[in-house]
Amino acid sequence: MKRWNGWGDPSVTMDLPEQGESLLKDSLGEGTPQIDYERGKFLERMPKSRLPQHPLIMTDPEARLDHAHGQSLPDWIGLRTGMLNRFPDGVAFPSNAGEVRSLVDLAEKQKISLIPYGGGTSVLGHLTVPEEKQPVLSLSLKRLNRIVDLDEKSLLATFEAGIMGPDLEAHLQARGFTLGHYPQSFEYSSLGGWIATRSSGQYSTRYGRIDQQFQGGTVIAPRGELVMRPYPASAAGPDLRHLVLGSEGRLGVITEATMKISPLASGEEDHIFGLFFPSWEQGVEGVRNLFAAGIPLLTVRLSNARETSINLVFSGHERATAFLKRYLPLRGVPADEGCMCLLGFRGPHRLVSAARKEVGTILKEKNAVPLGKAMGEAWKKHRFLMPYLRNTLWNMGYAVETVETAVTWNRVVQTVDAMERAMAESLADMGEPTLTFSHLSSPYPTGTNLYTTALFRIASDPEETLERWKRFKEAVSSAIVTCGGTISHQHGVGIDHKPWITAEKGRAGMDVLAAACASLDPGGRMNPGKLL
Repeated sequence: MKRWNGWGDPSVTMDLPEQGESLLKDSLGEGTPQIDYERGKFLERMPKSRLPQHPLIMTDPEARLDHAHGQSLPDWIGLRTGMLNRFPDGVAFPSNAGEVRSLVDLAEKQKISLIPYGGGTSVLGHLTVPEEKQPVLSLSLKRLNRIVDLDEKSLLATFEAGIMGPDLEAHLQARGFTLGHYPQSFEYSSLGGWIATRSSGQYSTRYGRIDQQFQGGTVIAPRGELVMRPYPASAAGPDLRHLVLGSEGRLGVITEATMKISPLASGEEDHIFGLFFPSWEQGVEGVRNLFAAGIPLLTVRLSNARETSINLVFSGHERATAFLKRYLPLRGVPADEGCMCLLGFRGPHRLVSAARKEVGTILKEKNAVPLGKAMGEAWKKHRFLMPYLRNTLWNMGYAVETVETAVTWNRVVQTVDAMERAMAESLADMGEPTLTFSHLSSPYPTGTNLYTTALFRIASDPEETLERWKRFKEAVSSAIVTCGGTISHQHGVGIDHKPWITAEKGRAGMDVLAAACASLDPGGRMNPGKLL
């Protein structure tokens, strides 16, 4: 069961400790909680469906409401305040590729717009219903959830695209394998969604991003089927997989995917260790040096000083935090400038030991202070619970938004500064402060992902809350482009990032993407208004 107007399981909560509440009030002022709009009111005012009757299509208000949104902040504002006013005319639940084909053909014949729906976790408006005269059909892939084939010799597994993260991993781990793809939305997102948004995961440093794991598959488009075979390598022209990766449903419906998997050897160690750097600059250089040296790591996460401080306060572990504030200055880490870093290792004991030794040698030059496994174990325990904090904060009267990019190493420090400054200044003339903090994760030899979070107060008027978000989004996105970063490292484009994608692709590049979409979907039926 999923929370209808927030994140995750309704029975799960992520509480904020008293000192966390005090930090928010001191930084942002008293929160402004609002009364949630009732679900029943949405159902009462649901417009009549414009779709013809069809055995695979449901037109009841409950299904239409639940498939009318994702998890972006505008989605939340719409659901929580009643501003959501566009709904699909129906929801289809095909059980196989043949039924998907029939629904795509129906859409072509009846001039229906189709929105592919996986887990519903999009944070960039991928599921926003367009304002159109023709009917809109949400095409849920939840019943396309089977494993099709497992080739243990070739380390390839083929799945239907609607399979959810936990089910996919359960199938593989029962046979001694893993995909190792763990986005923060892992519990509620689907394989097809990962491919369509070109996602990255918490362990992508070890197992690769989804674009490195996706080896082939099938897309059912209005014009026909696009079949990509899992060749180990090919020089036969451009790789069509890269058109599908990040295509956001514009080309067609991903129905099947063949993925590169990894064996889980018995006796492997899996540890995440914590350490502190004296400054953000030293931490960035330390992580860069690790990747320049080719150290095999499972995961890396380096928080800047403000995120480090906030994480410690939000953790609620007052005694541990007090100890760190006494201990770290004795080791050369200033009390207010220390940056927490988590480093993960996985493999046989001898390889993990060798990697840890090499890491210690490299980071000693940057005055890193190791602190054992306690922080890493705490992160592992709570890593899929953090999105639940959005529910808690909203109920307290605060909104949360995150922005991510990727830049080359020489631009990391200036880009974080620019992003946080843009966020802080975006609401200044409205008299509203923001609380911003950042970390880097998923590093690469040439650069890294940067992930920045902003908290600000909800307004009593939902239109003003939406305006605050728009100002914030425009300011930080423009700062990213100015600094030479990508507009999206792992969440795709949707509608929220669309104004800035031309700056990255160029006009000629956008024409190429538009031509590819038009080739497979000449009528423009597939998820209109997204990406392009």
